[in-house]
Amino acid sequence: MNILNKLRAQFQKVFAPLSLREGLGIGLSLLFVACASIGTPDGGPYDETPPKVVQSTPKNKATNNNRRKINILFDEYIKIENASEKVVVSPPQKEMPNIRTVGKQVKIDLYDSLQANTTYTIDFSDAIVDNNEGNPMGQYTFSFSTGATIDTMEVSGTILNAENLEPIKGMLVGLHAADSTFHDSLFTTTPLIRVARTNGSGRFTIKGVKNGRYRVYALKDMDGDYAFSQKSEALAFDTTVFETMHRPDIRPDTLWHDSTHIDKIRMVPFIHYYPDKIVLRAFLEDGQEKHLLKTERQTPDNFTLYFTAPQDSLPRIEGIGFDAEKALLPEHSLHNDTITYWITDTAVAYADTIKFNMTFPETNEVGIDTLRTELLELVPKTTHAKLEKERLRNSEEWEKQREKQLKKKKGAKGLNEENPYEHTYLSQQIKPGSTLDPNQNLLVIFSEPIEEVDINKVHFRAYVDSNYVDAPFLFEPVEGQIRQYRLYAEWEPQGKYQLTIDSMAVKGALGHYSKKVTNELRVRSLNEYGAIFIHLIGVEEGDTTDFIVQLLNKGDKPVAEQKAVNGHADFFYLKPGDYYLRMFIDTNQNGKWDTGEYSSMTQPEEVFYFPRPIPLRARFEVEQDWNFRSIEPTKQKPLEITKQKADKEKSVKNRNSEREKAKK
Repeated sequence: MNILNKLRAQFQKVFAPLSLREGLGIGLSLLFVACASIGTPDGGPYDETPPKVVQSTPKNKATNNNRRKINILFDEYIKIENASEKVVVSPPQKEMPNIRTVGKQVKIDLYDSLQANTTYTIDFSDAIVDNNEGNPMGQYTFSFSTGATIDTMEVSGTILNAENLEPIKGMLVGLHAADSTFHDSLFTTTPLIRVARTNGSGRFTIKGVKNGRYRVYALKDMDGDYAFSQKSEALAFDTTVFETMHRPDIRPDTLWHDSTHIDKIRMVPFIHYYPDKIVLRAFLEDGQEKHLLKTERQTPDNFTLYFTAPQDSLPRIEGIGFDAEKALLPEHSLHNDTITYWITDTAVAYADTIKFNMTFPETNEVGIDTLRTELLELVPKTTHAKLEKERLRNSEEWEKQREKQLKKKKGAKGLNEENPYEHTYLSQQIKPGSTLDPNQNLLVIFSEPIEEVDINKVHFRAYVDSNYVDAPFLFEPVEGQIRQYRLYAEWEPQGKYQLTIDSMAVKGALGHYSKKVTNELRVRSLNEYGAIFIHLIGVEEGDTTDFIVQLLNKGDKPVAEQKAVNGHADFFYLKPGDYYLRMFIDTNQNGKWDTGEYSSMTQPEEVFYFPRPIPLRARFEVEQDWNFRSIEPTKQKPLEITKQKADKEKSVKNRNSEREKAKK
């Protein structure tokens, strides 16, 4: 008991001035703590009980309530996780409510005036957990009515991305009553009357709905007005009128013994609310707001303009101190949203700064495209002097290495090679590379726009009887591309070929010429491929509808595309691996997927996924029937290529059970 003697001495020294009762009280407390610290026992069982509501003001589901301050008391300290994402107040509030936790309470302040005879819901989803262990309360919604009755109907469904059937998380979903006052402009002028948000699976449930007939809408609300008011907002709509209803039903409820073992499954009664399987396909309309996003000038020879949306035409450029029409050569993307201007006038390119006025369409504050003129002054990040200095340094280094080789061994490989840094050449890039599929043609991309090609200095040879011999070919510019040429030839499986572009064969618009380059090419063997044949069920022979079938990789990107003919789409020369299927109905027959438009009530073109991967082995052919309308949209896209994953379900952690297992 040495420790007791020490404590007694400390007690007499420290607490002698205190009264006997005070000193004994404090001293005994210290003695208890000190003794307990000698060997800390088990801290007791973990709290695995979810928080429960003890009382609230007003009561949950209260009627004739006009209070805008709500207090909900729980049996333990709680917190709200991801409140901004999960907590939704309906009807939607113009002024953001103040929702916070104070100890064991949730306090809610509603700042908007309360509407008469209206049911209000504060849907917390699964956001409420206890403060210590994070045990989830589960789905919880608080509601009250300003009238004599409270509305309890629910409307639920799923929101998918129209283009790729990805579930969309965090999207606002709401209702407008389809009564005698309904008109299509309500969605663009009037806030939704009841709202919810989608979870990680794209699911939503709108609660506190009055029994009646409705239209459902979805919106990525950018400005908080709960209406479709700008083209930058993704939206979804359905002209179908849905009528609410309910009926008694039963569903399975799984009781878990621990995190891995089921105790029992029981059937529990519940009220089933309809409709509960609404599917809306969300999209962005064409004609997004137009702005100049950024400018970029990496080197003196060119600069690039980036716009936020497609442009109908190229901007008008008026050079300051130079003739833009003669000095600039534009290379633009398909929709003119990215434009690179090549500076063909060396005097302009060598200047420290290029200045010009650019006139382009820009969307103003009220959403109307107007012409704007802006003065741009662009300085290259890397100057001509710096590029020349780097070239000379590389050239000198190459010469030093050549001298070393010369002294070491006369006639060594590479001694007679031309110094690659002595001049600036027009370089080239070959796609797909040295190995081709039998149905591919070679794409040659040059480092600057092409002014002229001397076809007599371009040679194509095939390997026949141990020798390369001249073979027929075409070397043509790619339409709409100023730096690309394509080589067309008859490719034989397992064949070997050579493409040689002589020195001075190609002249660039900036005055550079090609250096002699020989490319060795090989065509793969047919034994390296398989084939997939798709048969669309329900498409009759002679059907004039365009069905565009796409083979996808594991990244959900198309690797091959075919328009189905009489319901059949055949894919040859496929490498072994897993493939996925997507198809869209090309309503306007323009060969590409098109989005929708609310003002004309036009839905985006329908997209379908085959629900599982198609494995393919070399030298095999796979025939696959596809009844694309037989599976509901929410179950079509395979999970392996679905990027938006479902929210992780919250559950009690069963830490007591885990600790008992650890002791054993």
